[in-house]
Amino acid sequence: MPSILTAVRDLDRARQIAVVLVRHGFGEVAARLGLASGATPKTDEDRSSSPVGDRATLAQRLRMVLTDLGPSFVKLGQIASTRPDLIPADVIAELKKLQDAVPPFSSEDARAIIEEQLGAPVSEVFTTFEDKPMASASIGQVHKATLRLPEGELPVVVKVQRPNVAQTIERDVDLLYWFAHALERAFPETKTYSPTDLVREFDRSITAEIDFVQEAENAQRFAKNFEGHEAIRFPVIHKKASGRKVLTMEFFDGPKIDRAKERGFDGKVIAARSVDVIIKMIFEDGFFHADPHPGNVLVLGTPEAPVLGMLDLGLVGHLSPLMRDRTIDLMVAAVREDYEAIADALYAMGKPNRKVDQSAFRADVAMLSRKYLGKSLKDIEMSALITDLVQGAVRHGIDMPPDFLMVGKSLMTLEGIGRQLDPDLDVFNSAKPHFLRLLAKRYSPEKVSGDLLRAAVRMSGLAGTMPEQVGEILEDLRKGHLSMKTVDPGLPVAAERLGKQVYTGLTVASMIFAGGLLLATDRHIWLGYLLFVGAGVTAFFHQIRQWWTGNQLRSGRS
Repeated sequence: MPSILTAVRDLDRARQIAVVLVRHGFGEVAARLGLASGATPKTDEDRSSSPVGDRATLAQRLRMVLTDLGPSFVKLGQIASTRPDLIPADVIAELKKLQDAVPPFSSEDARAIIEEQLGAPVSEVFTTFEDKPMASASIGQVHKATLRLPEGELPVVVKVQRPNVAQTIERDVDLLYWFAHALERAFPETKTYSPTDLVREFDRSITAEIDFVQEAENAQRFAKNFEGHEAIRFPVIHKKASGRKVLTMEFFDGPKIDRAKERGFDGKVIAARSVDVIIKMIFEDGFFHADPHPGNVLVLGTPEAPVLGMLDLGLVGHLSPLMRDRTIDLMVAAVREDYEAIADALYAMGKPNRKVDQSAFRADVAMLSRKYLGKSLKDIEMSALITDLVQGAVRHGIDMPPDFLMVGKSLMTLEGIGRQLDPDLDVFNSAKPHFLRLLAKRYSPEKVSGDLLRAAVRMSGLAGTMPEQVGEILEDLRKGHLSMKTVDPGLPVAAERLGKQVYTGLTVASMIFAGGLLLATDRHIWLGYLLFVGAGVTAFFHQIRQWWTGNQLRSGRS
């Protein structure tokens, strides 16, 4: 994690943050974070007030703060909008409005980065290269080009990373870490929302997005997982024309998925195929697109045979086989309306951070489930159900893994797009065959026998090493090297009380001895009596403190 000294090296950026906070009514936050001294406006833009003035809600002002602070903070807000377990619903609604849109950088810079990464002039690698980008975002921009190949020419798109974006993001991430730590210190109540965990998640996501090599590997893995599936395609990556800051990929020519009906495509067919693809990614492969919004999904092919084209594969989610099984258990329990099984699956997926009141937790899960599961299957909002269940688990002290929350975001996006294409879309019913097939696969003879074989191998390994370990213990016992350590939880408190008693006893004894010596020698008699009185007062207050401490300990055990 970056050090505080590293995080505050850009004082001008810290001043900008302070000014923006004050501008949008968070002056007290800036003051308690120690940024108030840097919040003096220096420009007319700094002096401008919030566009909507005092009418803005806290959530609206927070969104405007993130917008004013730039792309890194916008992305942090977008990630925070996927954490319903931490962020209130009204704030999430505002954060979803954040747009990652920035002006394009110059074509000269784009060409220079391409030539630096590929080690050759642009004209040698590409027959044509359009200087005007097709799209621009905070990480980079996309240019249309024609790639030179031995067998001919091929239309491609070239994704070029923004100049110095890695350094800019590193600076902002450092400041975000410092800001999160300062926020938790200045406002202890914000620990409930885990600012540091949000920044850590943002750091992980943004690092993956700026590594184009990782995105290329993700595209290849998706293509392998869907090999033989005609309903979806992923862009072919041309590695010889790619690098860490440049990614050359196949050009997909088709409308965005939310515009497909305007081109004559059947919304019901596209919606059904989208459900099949996302369900397979999440529950079968455990490797899924974490941000499948309409801009990242195109519709290729013909209206008679539509094909989904997935783009922007830098941000992905992972589910381990165990987490996949537990997620399927949750979904199957929801389909069966088995509230106890839903609570069991939710508890198994999470990690308790305190003792959980099981009765209250299960009652809460049953109440939340009835809110959704009493309806017909086509009216059930799967993403809303997951969101409410996650929030309920967090209220009872159960932390949920971030990748499972990404599942909720992907399903939420899927439902939104799917029902826009097909208002009668029944996500639960469409997913049901997948869940049943995966359950059958989990308990198939091949899977069960494989699990038993792994368990047998593990047990045989333990049995093989056990004699040696037992022999070592017996040898230590024979030589007198074996020792046992016990820990008494009350020992530190008892030791502290004993130390105070000894200290007080020595102090009182010293005062009595000194007072008696002064009285015996008839010198400073008044000081001798004063020491006697002091010893009595000290002993009295010590006894009072001992009595009060004893009562506190007894009440704590009762």
